[in-house]
Amino acid sequence: MPAKYSIHTKPAAPRMRPVGKLGIVDWREDCSSCHNCVKRNCIYGLYRDEADTLRDEIGYLDYIYQCKGCLSCVQNCTKNLLTRVVNPEYLRLGDGYYSPDIILSTWFQSETGRIPVSGSGYGGPFSGPGFDSMWTDMSEIVRPTRDGIHGREYINSSVDIGRKLPRLAFTDGQLAVEPLPLIETPLPIIFDVIPEQWCRGPVVELVASAAAAIGTLAVLRPREIVSKGSVSSHVVPLLETADAVTDSQNWAAPLVMVEDHPEVLSLHAALKQKQPKQIVAIRVQATPTVARRVVELALGGADVIHLLFDRHGREFPSSDPRRKASPSPNGSSPHPNPVPEGEGNMRHVRDVLRDVHRTLVKQGLRDEVTLVASGGIAEPEHVTKAIICGADLVAIDIPLLLALECRLCNECERGQPCPITLEEIDPEYGVRRIVNLIGAWHQQLIEMLGAMGIREVRRLRGETGRCMFFEDLERDTFGSLFGRRKPSSAPTP
Repeated sequence: MPAKYSIHTKPAAPRMRPVGKLGIVDWREDCSSCHNCVKRNCIYGLYRDEADTLRDEIGYLDYIYQCKGCLSCVQNCTKNLLTRVVNPEYLRLGDGYYSPDIILSTWFQSETGRIPVSGSGYGGPFSGPGFDSMWTDMSEIVRPTRDGIHGREYINSSVDIGRKLPRLAFTDGQLAVEPLPLIETPLPIIFDVIPEQWCRGPVVELVASAAAAIGTLAVLRPREIVSKGSVSSHVVPLLETADAVTDSQNWAAPLVMVEDHPEVLSLHAALKQKQPKQIVAIRVQATPTVARRVVELALGGADVIHLLFDRHGREFPSSDPRRKASPSPNGSSPHPNPVPEGEGNMRHVRDVLRDVHRTLVKQGLRDEVTLVASGGIAEPEHVTKAIICGADLVAIDIPLLLALECRLCNECERGQPCPITLEEIDPEYGVRRIVNLIGAWHQQLIEMLGAMGIREVRRLRGETGRCMFFEDLERDTFGSLFGRRKPSSAPTP
């Protein structure tokens, strides 16, 4: 039996003091100074570990990073001096999509390499915009006797990247056609280009090193690759259109990427002629007409199509002037700033992927091309849901920065110094944090596949029968009584 793929994690304590969610307000003017203070008897030992630092920094507001919210100290205080509160600094983290809960969860996974578990259960809404309106089928989790706990050990999470043959032909029992080149990655996650404002110090270098440690791929601009002569097999150069044919011969990478433009199929053919074994990926911005463009590229022989969404997982309007100027490999972010909310009814990556997948299936082309989706992939469950909607794999960037303790404060976008000094991060420490994050994501992917009774992640692609969509359930249940819900002009919070 082949060796089991696993990501070896190791705890990596944060460099900066994290922003905790919960804390205890202590009204000390009435404190009796009990020798057995309930805070010092915290069953998790949190106050004993951090009391001195907290006393020096913020006085009577004791914000504990890993407070579990058990309320034992609040209930047992003899003077009723303690009150649990939510840290206001925590509420200012992130934005409407990368919420404080997502950021804190990402920090925990990057520190420990473990799946975050909440003892108090999920107390939030059961539906929301985008991926939050998808409920995955976990029916197989109640049948442990079929495979037992050991049945998940050999769930295959690997995917193939490249173009596949439409059919096989044999002569005298031997394969009569030459197989096309493919790259196999051990999990359906690659690392996308890091936006310019975060390219500080060793950030890009450690992202590439983490990809090599995990066995996946990292997309880099040519100027970010240290040595042309010894390019790692885990690095994907993002070539400039003008010099792509010439530059492709300088890189020993099995996969290269180019931006979409009107003559990209001619460029694709020229690249394949120069390097027949090299796989070429085309980066296409998602718009309302992207399904038609994807079909054109697939019919033209494209190997891999990389669909780009904004950082909140929304498509770009066709009328957006930024659509005409694709992001440059040496200048702008691969995910430009999203259009302000309310300007058009922009679809979420969930709906665009389903549209593209169905269109390719109708054209008989789905099995021939590889679809990569990036933008809006903020949690491990988004990986599974994107594949269910039709992607083969996803590319991530923002979660990698969160793993390095980024707070998404936007100071770097305003040209201000980074409050967590990304440029001073130790490369070995940064690699460990990213490896821990992907290790936790991989564990959750395996758990979700096992709960759905799927032993192969490739089988999950486009398998919408393995999930339920809130809109469909609402329409079937209440549509005859209340009619159709009006579409929102701002699908993201």
